[in-house]
Amino acid sequence: MRDTPQSTLTRKKHMKLSTLVTLMIGAVVTFVLLSVHLLYFFQIGSATQNQLEDKAMAVARTLADVPDIQQALSGSPDANIIQPIARAAQQHNNLLFVVVTNMHSIRYSHLNPALIGQKFIGNDILPALEGKENVSVNRGSLAEALRVFTPVYNAQHQQIGVVSIGISLEAVSDQINQSRWSIIWTILIGALAGTLGTLALVKTLKRILFGLEPREISSLFEQRQAILHSIKEGVIAVDADAEVSLINEAAQKLLTDSTTNSMDETSVIHAQLLETLRSGRARRDEELNINGHVLLSNTVPVYSQQRLIGAVCTFRDKTEISQLLQRLSGMVNYVDALRERSHEFMNKLHVILGLLHMKNYAQVEAYILKTANNYQTEIGSLLDKIKSPVIAGFLLSKINRASDSGHRLTLSDASFLPDIGNEQQIAALITVLGNLIENALDALGSETDGDIHVMLHYQNGWLACEVSDDGPGIPAEQLNAIFEKGVSTKGEDRGVGLYLLKQQTESLGGSVSVESEPGVFTQFFVQLPWDGGNKTA
Repeated sequence: MRDTPQSTLTRKKHMKLSTLVTLMIGAVVTFVLLSVHLLYFFQIGSATQNQLEDKAMAVARTLADVPDIQQALSGSPDANIIQPIARAAQQHNNLLFVVVTNMHSIRYSHLNPALIGQKFIGNDILPALEGKENVSVNRGSLAEALRVFTPVYNAQHQQIGVVSIGISLEAVSDQINQSRWSIIWTILIGALAGTLGTLALVKTLKRILFGLEPREISSLFEQRQAILHSIKEGVIAVDADAEVSLINEAAQKLLTDSTTNSMDETSVIHAQLLETLRSGRARRDEELNINGHVLLSNTVPVYSQQRLIGAVCTFRDKTEISQLLQRLSGMVNYVDALRERSHEFMNKLHVILGLLHMKNYAQVEAYILKTANNYQTEIGSLLDKIKSPVIAGFLLSKINRASDSGHRLTLSDASFLPDIGNEQQIAALITVLGNLIENALDALGSETDGDIHVMLHYQNGWLACEVSDDGPGIPAEQLNAIFEKGVSTKGEDRGVGLYLLKQQTESLGGSVSVESEPGVFTQFFVQLPWDGGNKTA
């Protein structure tokens, strides 16, 4: 349906992934950089001042350890020994002043040589005269400055003076401002790096997500979940480590018990997935029998950039199709048998009509009684004993097939089969009867006048099935292996029918066994649940 203008206007617009990621990361980077800048901005003043104090104190301590200064403090201030040393230190370290005094605060050096020999200005020197290092902000004969003081000791560790160093507060402010400007450059570089990183991240995300937007990914995920849970086929996916990454409801119903929610690692499906992971080869259209279900499975490896990243197995239940085909086959056999009988009765009607024209009424009566008795014996009695039309039609077709082959297939008078079996049980019984009767016909071979005997006996929800023949029998050494796949007395490429018969019977909770005496007889015994549900033996 075409969108109307109103629906187009009211449709919610979704932000692109690139825009969303850029805004989010940009906001985070900006917040972090601004927070760091503000924190450093307020701390840079004290940090810079502490740095300058440490620098000035280090210069003062160095000068206090100079031997020439220690010796000159015992002489006159006019000796002009300390002044050159202090002047050189002041110029090399960009200091406001370097003043050395004796214990009476008399200057031995100064930026202004005229003040040498005069007393130091400021009480902040007093702690240093007492042997304590000191830092202060004060104003003397020069500009207001950051001033540090450290005592001077002689070789006998006796205090003989003080070294005072001053740094202009204007220089301190310039240093602080310079440090703050470096933070701005740091922010700009960080912002540039964040922008480039964001662009690289967006490009990588777009490549990983195949250019899809978040809304598109969400929509695809919802559609994927809906599809997985709506299809009847089972789907199981594993990663490269054989860990189940996806399993839909249909697969869970087919492969797990009602009390569990995880796939049994010993299942055939899981074994197929492991084999596909190991070999990297696909397995196509394989039939499996799991929990009484015949599954048709396909297992394929999953590659990404020529690297094996997992495997996917899809499978569907073939049991329903097989059961419908078997039921249809039984009905077709039933119809074919009735068609054959109808032709026979048409011929018999022509015989009766001819006898009537000949007015041979005694023979007409005898012929009609014989025909009725034969019908009652062959078909009527069969329908009285076998209430399931599918099984009845199937047996009728096998009776005709045995007759065409020159043999006799008879149903025991004690047989009785109610029509209460479910589809699985009917399919299993057709498999049992079909395989055993065909095997008996094969065993009888081209020799005629062979007998095949079938008995179906129902009691208390269980059906006992016996099929026997008077053929050559089975050698004793093969009796224990007759139900194994590939084992047969009829040559190569055989030995599948009895294997499937045993597998399908046991999947319903039934059992199968065999007795044979070579040259005398072979008899199979099969027990199946027959009550519309599955029993356990």
